[in-house]
Amino acid sequence: MSVAERLIQLGIQLPQLPAPAFNYVSARQYGSFVFSSGHTPTVNGELTVRGKLGADVSLQQGQEAARLCVLNCLAAVAGVIGDLDRVESVLKLTGYVASAPGFVDQPAVINGASALIEEILGEHGRHARTALGLAELPGGAPVEVDLVLALR
Repeated sequence: MSVAERLIQLGIQLPQLPAPAFNYVSARQYGSFVFSSGHTPTVNGELTVRGKLGADVSLQQGQEAARLCVLNCLAAVAGVIGDLDRVESVLKLTGYVASAPGFVDQPAVINGASALIEEILGEHGRHARTALGLAELPGGAPVEVDLVLALR
């Protein structure tokens, strides 16, 4: 099954990404690798949730935000390579979680992104991962995700 067919089956449509607000690109290909920039849980350029995990944002909200981040990453990658069926493997997913003092469940938050990318890409979506807690993220976002992928 193609990635496009799997997205339809899952009822998921990749979002349209606005142009970056600053001096960078949303994703970049170098040889057989693609690197996505960090993406936050935005829709049409607007954050869907703001705050810190462990204070303003629940674990479930954080996981949903992480899922949206990874969809934005995939949309950025698709904008560079066209067909997501060209993805041989997701090599690395890095997740950043805006965390209130004492919040230690960053891996559980980022698991929302990990589970979705594997659901979409199957075995090609299995990846190495880092989940980091930070004091703040851009615009007050609770989560940010970036990807490194290998192409066929």
